[in-house]
Amino acid sequence: MAAQRVRSSAVRRNTGAIRPPVLPAPDPVPGWLRTTAAWSWRLLLVTAAILVIFMATARVQIVFVALFVALVFTAVLRPLVIVLSRVMPRGLATALGMLAGLLVVGGLVTYVVASVAGQWQSLSDQFASGTDQIFQFFEDGPLPFTITTDDYHGWVQEGQDWVQQHAGDIAGTAFEQVGTVVKVFSTIALAIFCTVFLLARGENMWTWFLNQLPANARQAWKVAGGAGWYTFSGYTRGTVIVAVSDGFLAGLLLTILGVPLAVPLAVLVFLGGFIPLIGAPLAMVIAMVVALAADGIVTAAIVGIGIALIGQFEGHVLQPLVMGKQVSLHPMVVALVVTGGTLLAGILGAVIAVPLVAVAWAVFSKLHHPDPPMETIGGDDELCAPSGDPASDDDKPEEI
Repeated sequence: MAAQRVRSSAVRRNTGAIRPPVLPAPDPVPGWLRTTAAWSWRLLLVTAAILVIFMATARVQIVFVALFVALVFTAVLRPLVIVLSRVMPRGLATALGMLAGLLVVGGLVTYVVASVAGQWQSLSDQFASGTDQIFQFFEDGPLPFTITTDDYHGWVQEGQDWVQQHAGDIAGTAFEQVGTVVKVFSTIALAIFCTVFLLARGENMWTWFLNQLPANARQAWKVAGGAGWYTFSGYTRGTVIVAVSDGFLAGLLLTILGVPLAVPLAVLVFLGGFIPLIGAPLAMVIAMVVALAADGIVTAAIVGIGIALIGQFEGHVLQPLVMGKQVSLHPMVVALVVTGGTLLAGILGAVIAVPLVAVAWAVFSKLHHPDPPMETIGGDDELCAPSGDPASDDDKPEEI
């Protein structure tokens, strides 16, 4: 009886009506919105991580700047240390390389200070004569407005009154600047200390770091570190070469024109070369002001045109020739990066933004394996064509 009941129930199950499958309810959220939401929260996480990095860097800004400066010093002095280490111990080569760098920088600063001190009296007389010529031009020249000597003296008196009224604020700011000077010297000292160890045992330190990572991740880190250092060192050495070339050409131009303080102004152009897009125009303006006050408006115009031509020579010849292989950034990207760095961290941000982005892009390019590139787009009509198989000639509209 029990077996019969089991068979009858099985028959009823087999012969019963088949229930249709239960389909899931349609998703009311469209696909484009789901995709946008997925990308949005990922971008928010990346943005939050970047902000955390910036906040942490701001907390230890001296350490970050010192390490960056140490890497710059290492990139510049490392070729000299490698050459010296072939004939002497690495420690002695490092000491001689550091001494050579300090002597070059110290000698340059000493020469500039001595030049300014030696020409100060004649420069004051030339400035006084040049200032009179400038005000004479503004007073009797073809400009639609006039500026007289009385106006100038009135502005000077107003400036003196303002300084007397805000003497306390100026004194407080001066004390704050003393703290800034102490920070600058502390940063330089820490950078020199780190540079010594990076030059002497940088390869061993990098190998030790790689050995602390899991074995399956070491090769990727080694490749990324090699690409980043190749780009950073190439950018740094290339920037130094370009800045030296700009300073030499600017000093030659100013010397030929007889502009006072030609060598200090050339050094200023050299320093401006380390700030992309901003430094060279600023140095040009200062050199033009000196030439205007000392030798008149014609010499100032010639100085401006000459330094502008030097900038064109730098951008179209020196930059691609010296570091075209190491740094592959479009000029528009450089402009955006410098602007963003300036807004975030001032002059310091403008200096470090381009090498950091160049290193990041080099590492990404080394580790990223893109798909095969698409064919070059021929015209605007193809740019607007839908993706997929290209239309045959029969499907194309006839020409009118």
